[in-house]
Amino acid sequence: MNKKISKESINLRFNIVSLIVYVIGIILIMQLFNLQIVNGSTYRQQSDTRLTRESSLTAARGSILDRSGNALASTKMGFSLEFYKTKISTQALNETILNLINLLEKYNLKYPDSFPVNINPFQFTIEGETLENWKSKNKLNAEITPEEALYVFKEKYDIENTDIQEIRKIISIRYEISQKGYSSTKSLNICTDIPREAVAELTERSSEFPGVNIVTESIRTYNSGTLASHILGYIGRISEKEYEEKKDTYNNDDIIGKTGVEYLFEKYLKGKDGIKQIDMAVDGTVTAEYVATQAISGSDIVLTIDSNLQKVAEESLKNTIQKISSGGFAETYEATAGSVVVMDVKTGEVLSLASYPDYSPEDFVGGISTDKYNEYSQNHSLYNRAISGSYAPGSIFKMVSAIAGLESGAITLTEKINDTGVYPKYTRPVCWYYTDYRRGHGYLNVSQAIQHSCNFFFYEVGDRMGIDTLSKYASYFGLGTKTGIELPSETAGTLASKQTKAEKTGEQWYPGETTSAVIGQSYNSFSTLQMTKYISMLTNGGKRINPTIIKTIRNVDGTEVPKDEIRKYSNEMLGIQEYSGEEFQIKQENLQAVLEGMRMTTQQSGGTAYSIFRNFNIEVAGKTGSAEAPGNIVNAWFACFAPYNEPEIAVVAMIENGGHGNYSAEVARDIIAEYFGMNAQNIEEDMTAIPYTEIIQ
Repeated sequence: MNKKISKESINLRFNIVSLIVYVIGIILIMQLFNLQIVNGSTYRQQSDTRLTRESSLTAARGSILDRSGNALASTKMGFSLEFYKTKISTQALNETILNLINLLEKYNLKYPDSFPVNINPFQFTIEGETLENWKSKNKLNAEITPEEALYVFKEKYDIENTDIQEIRKIISIRYEISQKGYSSTKSLNICTDIPREAVAELTERSSEFPGVNIVTESIRTYNSGTLASHILGYIGRISEKEYEEKKDTYNNDDIIGKTGVEYLFEKYLKGKDGIKQIDMAVDGTVTAEYVATQAISGSDIVLTIDSNLQKVAEESLKNTIQKISSGGFAETYEATAGSVVVMDVKTGEVLSLASYPDYSPEDFVGGISTDKYNEYSQNHSLYNRAISGSYAPGSIFKMVSAIAGLESGAITLTEKINDTGVYPKYTRPVCWYYTDYRRGHGYLNVSQAIQHSCNFFFYEVGDRMGIDTLSKYASYFGLGTKTGIELPSETAGTLASKQTKAEKTGEQWYPGETTSAVIGQSYNSFSTLQMTKYISMLTNGGKRINPTIIKTIRNVDGTEVPKDEIRKYSNEMLGIQEYSGEEFQIKQENLQAVLEGMRMTTQQSGGTAYSIFRNFNIEVAGKTGSAEAPGNIVNAWFACFAPYNEPEIAVVAMIENGGHGNYSAEVARDIIAEYFGMNAQNIEEDMTAIPYTEIIQ
């Protein structure tokens, strides 16, 4: 009995399990039928649209501000185009590219085009070794013509179009794709700062542009045209070389600083990108997007620059150059370029740094045109003459010569040297020369020698103390050494010395050569910034200062980067070694005698800049310099500080082939008038004053 019950129980259990299996099977079959048959098309469509791509959400670039908080470079919100790889044929891809370029050109928008072949006429846009490397990299015959090269790429990209203009347009983007790459999850940036009208048309015609996605992003904008362009620098698409070095933190079409502050402080300005999720159909149509990780904006860079003073400096420099070249002074010179620097003599903060010709950083946003870049290159507009240009200083070097002579005991404060017009030693150099006669200044002390820019006096001083003493003191004032300002491409210049000559020629230094070095010629060659540092040190008691153009760096959370960290970072980026030499204790009476000579230059009759400052309301002390350069060129220098009794700023202006130092003094005068709130229009100048050029050996 128990066995029979047990068997029935087993059968019942088996039947129950079987029933459950059948029920589950029926449910699964019904669900599968529902998925594949009833709602198959719906779910297939949903599956198509749920192709998820992860994209970088670019952080807003930090702003660059002047010392008062005025934005010189900032960001604005705009639209850009991203291009993703989609499952379309090669011919459909080429058609999409052509449609897209035609639309962009309709709105005068720039797009990537680095393919080095132009049409109408056919020509390569690169030459020399660069062209040879390009041909080799692309496996082209070394003798291939531009037209043949274009048709090689036409076949490579399977372009069926016959119109040469259309072929060239398609190649531009296909070539960019081959250089930068793109995929279904990694986009290629095609265009930035797109107007709303273009966005509307792209949206309406979206079916014609598979893989094209419109995104909102922050776009770099420069708010004051060319103002402070050489300080700010410009941005551009990351190069292949830059990407290889920074691929861990950059995408292959990211924006990156190329020059100036934009370049040097890229680490702080860039910010931290976020992550964006994009849902696309297989044909490239975007169905949805959302932010997975928020981007963190870059830090703001606050400069020491005063934008109002910067504007006056740039305008005055430009106007004075044009005045010289158009004959507005007593003589006409073909002046085309120059620079000027304004510095706080106590802190080393640069209040203005201008170089002419200048450029518009805005031209580089989205990619600069070839014509505009060639224009800038031809005029050397991108060259920052204030820190990169190196020029013989001429007579504005005489103050350091005087300090060296006084400190070494080669001369005294009371000693007078009789300038007879022709120095009796070595090559018998003359003191001054005009066009038709020579003369001497008679007996002069050191202050008077600076006032009258007496070469004879300094020939004798140089001969007494020798080149080693002269170069020792010039080096202490920072001449021949980079200042360490937070900008790339600063020159160290060259300082006349035995070592310099040996390195350049392999020959020894002869005593007679010191007569040239002591008046700012020979191997002496410095930047406008270096000379401004030197003038600042003269006025602050001989204390060394570190020129700086960075006031602070403000993070997005409101904190500031410590000044020491900024300096350390900048020095590492630029390869600058901090000065570790001794601090000279220059006698104040010696410094005062030199500064008095500069005061007499501008405030007393006979001073070489008296005609410029004789009716000026601020007591300015300065020094003119006219230095010969190769090519029968005379560069015009003017160095000064103000006010005389309590110095606040130093100004040094240099105009290439400006002829006479007192011509460039007008630039300094306009700047000082702005700094002290004066009305420069009421200043009268003596147009009858006869300029001169100091004799150069």
